[in-house]
Amino acid sequence: MKILVPVKRVIDYNVKVRVKADGSGVDLANVKMSMNPFDEIAVEEAIRLKEKGVADEVVAVSIGTKKNQETLRTALAMGADRAILIVAAEDVHDDIEPLAVAKLLKAVVDEERPDLVLAGKQAIDNDMNATGQMLAALLGWPQATFASEVAIEGGRATVTREVDGGLQTIRVGLPAIVTVDLRLNEPRYASLPNIMKAKKKPLEEKTPQDYGVDVSPRLAVTATAEPDVRKAGVMVASVDELISKLKNEAGVL
Repeated sequence: MKILVPVKRVIDYNVKVRVKADGSGVDLANVKMSMNPFDEIAVEEAIRLKEKGVADEVVAVSIGTKKNQETLRTALAMGADRAILIVAAEDVHDDIEPLAVAKLLKAVVDEERPDLVLAGKQAIDNDMNATGQMLAALLGWPQATFASEVAIEGGRATVTREVDGGLQTIRVGLPAIVTVDLRLNEPRYASLPNIMKAKKKPLEEKTPQDYGVDVSPRLAVTATAEPDVRKAGVMVASVDELISKLKNEAGVL
C-alpha cells in the first residue's frame, strides 16, 4: 500500500506573527519556518502504518517555493521514502489557494496511484480547512476528516473523527482521503543519522505546467491587521455589582 502525504511550509507555531506596517500581509523576513503541525502528524501516522507493515511506501509532496525542500527533507528524515516538490511560486508571500493545491494533488494522485492520502486537517497560516475536502471531491474518493484514530484493515479505513458533539467512528473504503487532527499521535523527532540519510533520498522537482494546472490566484487580500487588544478584566465584589456592570457598562442586559 502506498500513502501520499501533502506537507506545507508555514511560520513555526512558536513564532509570534507580525503584520507588515503597510497592512499588505504578514512579515516573513527572518522568520523561522517549519512543517505545518497537522501535516507533521499526518507524516507520523503514515510512517507508523509503514512500521506496522500496513504500508509499503510513504511519499511526501509539497507545493510552494524551492525553500519547501527543507520541509520535505524533514518528512524524509522522519521516515518518508521519497518526496515530490511542485515549485508553484517564486515569492514566499505567494500562498497557493486550496483549489489550485487540490488540483495539483489530484494530478499527483493520478500519477502515483496511492491507496491513501493522509493530510493535515488545515494549515495554521490561513486556516482554510478546505484542501482535503476539495481533493476528495475532485477524485470522487470517500473522505474522513478530523481524524483522531485511524485503523486500516481489509481494504477499509476505520476512522474516529472529532466532531462538535464528541467522537464519531466511520468506515470508508480505500482509496480514500483522511485529514488528521491534533490528538491522533505525537510526531517523532528526526535523529541526526536519519537527517543525514534524508539528504540521499529521492526528491523530485516539478512545476504546475508539468501537470497542466493553472495556479493563478482567484482571491486578493485587500488588508491584513492584527486583532484588537483585549481590555483587562476587573474584579467585582458581589453579584449585584456584576449585574450592574453588565447592564450599565457592557450593555448586554
